[in-house]
Amino acid sequence: GRPGQTAYFGVNDVAQPRAGETFVVTGAAGAVGSVAGQIAKLNGARVVGFVGSDEKVAFVEDDLGFDRGINYEQTADYDAALAEAAPDGVDAYFDNVGGPITDAVFRHLNVDARIAVCGQISTYNATDVPTGPRKLGTLIQTRATVEGFLVSDFSERFQTATRQLGTWVQSGEVAYRETVTEGLANAPDAFLGLFEGENVGKQLVKVADRER
Repeated sequence: GRPGQTAYFGVNDVAQPRAGETFVVTGAAGAVGSVAGQIAKLNGARVVGFVGSDEKVAFVEDDLGFDRGINYEQTADYDAALAEAAPDGVDAYFDNVGGPITDAVFRHLNVDARIAVCGQISTYNATDVPTGPRKLGTLIQTRATVEGFLVSDFSERFQTATRQLGTWVQSGEVAYRETVTEGLANAPDAFLGLFEGENVGKQLVKVADRER
């Protein structure tokens, strides 16, 4: 589906993690981030994921094979957490969240780092978007590339991505999880839960059993 395709193109065409590099992804236990981290692992990168609970840390480390998961809810100092989890700096960054975590990641970028900006969920509900530390000076020092993208940019290659993702799922190289909410009446709560990080993997609403 679209989350998998978003991860596929954001990793392979924009962030482009290479073997031996360090790849960081935010929203790492979500539908997009969880697949993005696994594709980066398939590319040979060391993967660090930011998540919102200890349960999700276990999910990305034990089930998905990430090298490190960081529970941002229990982390007072993102800089220190990154210094420990990514001691050699950050070469590729898949940003789903923005905000203070992204500010910290920018301070750990290596020369020629690539940043794929997929989402900024930390500010979606903000009535007044805060101004964080200015990042442009960091880009001069690191010669890093920052690129925003939409999955629709790659519509001509959707079938290619779907075939490859399907192959990885069938072989067990890419795993996924779904959070299923029962009943259409609960769809609003399921939607709002996305902004609170309540889901693990793809959030779905089950309307009814399929008729056979």
